[in-house]
Amino acid sequence: MFLQDSSFPDSWKEAIFGKLNQLLVNHYKFNQPFILGITLVSAMGGLLFGYDWVVIGGAKPFYERFFDIASSPHLQGWAMSSALVGCLFGAVSSGYLAERFGRKIPLLVAAALFTLSAFGTGMADQFTPFVFYRLIGGLGIGLASAISPMYIAEISPAAIRGRLVSVNQLTIVIGILAAQSVNYFIAEAIPAGASDADILHSWNGQMGWRWMFWAELVPASLFFFLAFLIPESPRYLVKKGNLSKAKSILSLIGGDAYAAEEEKNIEQNIKAIPAKVEVKELFSHKMKPVLILGIVLAVFQQWCGINVIFNYAEEIFTAAGYSVGDMLFNIIIITGAVNLVFTLLAMTVVDSWGRRKLMILGSSGLAVIYFILGGSYILELQGFIVLILVLLAIATYAMTLAPITWVVLSEIFPNRLRGAAMAVATTALWSACFVLTYTFPILNDLLKAGGTFWLYAFICLSGFLFIWKKLPETKGKSLEEIESNF
Repeated sequence: MFLQDSSFPDSWKEAIFGKLNQLLVNHYKFNQPFILGITLVSAMGGLLFGYDWVVIGGAKPFYERFFDIASSPHLQGWAMSSALVGCLFGAVSSGYLAERFGRKIPLLVAAALFTLSAFGTGMADQFTPFVFYRLIGGLGIGLASAISPMYIAEISPAAIRGRLVSVNQLTIVIGILAAQSVNYFIAEAIPAGASDADILHSWNGQMGWRWMFWAELVPASLFFFLAFLIPESPRYLVKKGNLSKAKSILSLIGGDAYAAEEEKNIEQNIKAIPAKVEVKELFSHKMKPVLILGIVLAVFQQWCGINVIFNYAEEIFTAAGYSVGDMLFNIIIITGAVNLVFTLLAMTVVDSWGRRKLMILGSSGLAVIYFILGGSYILELQGFIVLILVLLAIATYAMTLAPITWVVLSEIFPNRLRGAAMAVATTALWSACFVLTYTFPILNDLLKAGGTFWLYAFICLSGFLFIWKKLPETKGKSLEEIESNF
């Protein structure tokens, strides 16, 4: 009782209660191999998300010549962003599928869509079928991007939830690096000064880009088979009244005492609210602040601009004086490696530094880097300087906004509305990504690289101000505690 005395500073109370909570968490003996195993399988959705999303960047110089769209910014934008239209539909449907069928079945559906997309895209001989199969892959990305982090959050103990949800971002980064590496090893060397006709009639222009897409069949098939082995989310099972199965899964995660405590907390949370979920509740006055927070963070993660570096590497680095041959290895492999290293670093600090601090660091850091990067293009500084600034931007994003946004989105929504709310947030995210990807070649043509990066710097500054004012800290709290606080 004495800790409730107002004479004690809030920081003291937070430190004491935080330590007590940590002692309680350590009381349970968690089955780490089981938790990590189901986390990694679920996160394969992230790996395929990253591969499918980025493989097109390396194939871009070749399929554009094959389909004769290299001189059309609008068709270039449509080829790159068509998958994102699929993402929108996948994200929109993820809420219904998650609430109707659980978390496991949508992951299986996503795996099947990735497999179909990889095969069909590589087979396409005309632009329209190419775009159609990219749309199919986008459906898989939309589903996986919403369901994978949500599933991981719902099976994770509170003290390590940030780290485990960040595994999803780690696999996205591994998928990105895998796509970049596959693109490099498949593509034949491009002679300096090669013309569009030379590239079109080369092996790269006829078959190489196809194998870049077909390589995805290996992880997609593996994900499909492994997804049958993971259990359903215990929180979903409790919500559906299947208490015995939920308790069995919770026991596998942390033992009988942990299962009893978690089941009790989840049941109390669900009993405190009406049994039937109405769509209008998602947009109610009580939900409005947290839904707006989720939407803005999701949109900002895309509009901060870093993704154009992966999808439009050719334009960005050729503007900085690099050739297409340089881009395929000296640039893309290096950026992918930096992305991976700093994502691993994020996983080590997300549960100690907290979500808010990392989001503030990322938004402010990118604003500064983009301002300098835009100035470098305007002053026509080429080569090494631009590469270093791009690597700094990727490192900052990989350690902050990339993984932490998914952690926050998986935590802040209430249990009974999590699937629907996550669908709204990821729909907003992919809408923003579509706008970003489609408009970059147009903006780059109008504003040039310097002006475009200054625009992204302004967006990052706006994101920093919003996060500073609106984002609370969620580290170390159970999903039910976070819901109660909101």
